[in-house]
Amino acid sequence: MSEFLVSLLGERLVNSEKAEVDVQSLGTKLSLVGLFFGCSLNAPCKQFNASLCEFYSRFKKTSEHKDKLEIVFISSDQDQKHWQDFLQEMPWPALPFKDRHKKMKLWNKYKVTSIPSLVFVDAATGKVVCRNGLLVVRDDPKGLEFPWGPKPFAEVVAGPLLRNNRQTTDSSSLEGHYVGVYFSAHWCPPCRSLTRVLVESYRTVKESGQKFEIVFVSADRSEESFKQYFSEMPWLAVPYSDEARRSRLNRLYGIQGIPTLILLDTEGHMITRQGRVEVLNDPECRLFPWHPRPVLELSESNAVQLHEGPCLVLFVDAEEEGELEPAKELIQPIAEKLVAKYKAKEEETPLLFFVAGEDDMSDSLRDYTNLPEAAPLLTILDMSARAKYVRDVEEITPAIVDQFVSDFLAEKLKPEPI
Repeated sequence: MSEFLVSLLGERLVNSEKAEVDVQSLGTKLSLVGLFFGCSLNAPCKQFNASLCEFYSRFKKTSEHKDKLEIVFISSDQDQKHWQDFLQEMPWPALPFKDRHKKMKLWNKYKVTSIPSLVFVDAATGKVVCRNGLLVVRDDPKGLEFPWGPKPFAEVVAGPLLRNNRQTTDSSSLEGHYVGVYFSAHWCPPCRSLTRVLVESYRTVKESGQKFEIVFVSADRSEESFKQYFSEMPWLAVPYSDEARRSRLNRLYGIQGIPTLILLDTEGHMITRQGRVEVLNDPECRLFPWHPRPVLELSESNAVQLHEGPCLVLFVDAEEEGELEPAKELIQPIAEKLVAKYKAKEEETPLLFFVAGEDDMSDSLRDYTNLPEAAPLLTILDMSARAKYVRDVEEITPAIVDQFVSDFLAEKLKPEPI
């Protein structure tokens, strides 16, 4: 276990007293590590840190599992003094300030998109146990539900669900259905835009004879807003008054922002977290139930995924959608092999794959990342690290792409700043 933690966190952490903490010494009983991603200058991070300190102190004093949990602070501070001052408020260790490379690897590995964020991971394997630790601290202040691992969807959603005609149905009615778990709110303009499209998609899928249901999990700020918004929806909802169940569903899927549409298969297993992108890209629902595709054509609706971790983008000289097919076919086997490798390890793939033609979206991305105008152009873009890796060669072959990916994953490539 300690060997794995060393590979994840490095050999040394530091504490508030500026002393080094040997990762090997964190304890043989340790089974769960909470990675706290934050910044001293962020007010929500400061507020959450106070709550986490209370939670941690209580857990270490009263829980029978006190030796099984440790927290590690992963800072995005740019100023060492600010970081050091914030660390003074913490009873747990932190990644060294200067270890920016390891910080960024952890941000990418655990797909952290906002702060504060607390991700609980298995100390022996690094696999995510709970992605939304903020809700753990809020909903389980005494740590009674340790280790907060994922439960089956059917168990978490269990109970009555509303229809907008004020009738109710039991969640058991979802059995045997594909399910979309829709996290949304009336106050959020992108949510309302997606809802209008989703209503049409829902009806199209239902009319095709597929067993499909959507469950709305509201993030509205009042029951009145919830009722108004839900009146526009033809599907089911968790009652607004059942805040505990809404929170458990948020925790189960590690929701960090809305709108989010999680798609589940008929057994309750996740198909994709990117339901929003899939629905917007497939208005005729031809690809339902929207299993992830190894290679995507870059578009306005899926460009948001460029910010979720490193992405391979192959730019080609093509103006029409059909002209991108040869480029997709070239990198598809490499993408499929990588996805299969990490799926076998029950981990998310460390790299997403895109092809981009000649359009406004591609031009904007080239301008933003300061890429040359060449085509074909093979790149890996890491937006969160503000880093890019570029192969500008006359002909892109599968062997070149495969080597480029292998070298990136082995950290053999030298990044250029974005």
